[in-house]
Amino acid sequence: MSKLAKVVIAAAAGFAAGVLLAPKSGKETRKDLKDKAMDAKATAKDKVASVKKVAKQASKTAGVSADKARAEASEMMESTRRSGKVVATEAEKLANEAKARAARVAADAKRTAVQVQKDAEKKLR
Repeated sequence: MSKLAKVVIAAAAGFAAGVLLAPKSGKETRKDLKDKAMDAKATAKDKVASVKKVAKQASKTAGVSADKARAEASEMMESTRRSGKVVATEAEKLANEAKARAARVAADAKRTAVQVQKDAEKKLR
């Protein structure tokens, strides 16, 4: 049992004992008890309504926040997907350029090798 519940129970017991031991007639005491019980009931109703209102607001706020987070996450995923396509396209372009350069270098190397071989053969003659 929580500390607050214990305090409330002790206060109620103290109140009841005070009312029962007061120098009033039984009819007056019962009326006082009924009045106090009705006041407590009304106060409890007010508190419950207040808590429900706050809980409803909190639930609505949490829902709105969740929707915002979901939308932002979706936007980030779409942005990442688009960026990924751009990166893939750029990578493909670079790969094609690298292949073309490698082919040119290989062709140049072949020509140079043929030329070196010819030059070597001339010198050996």
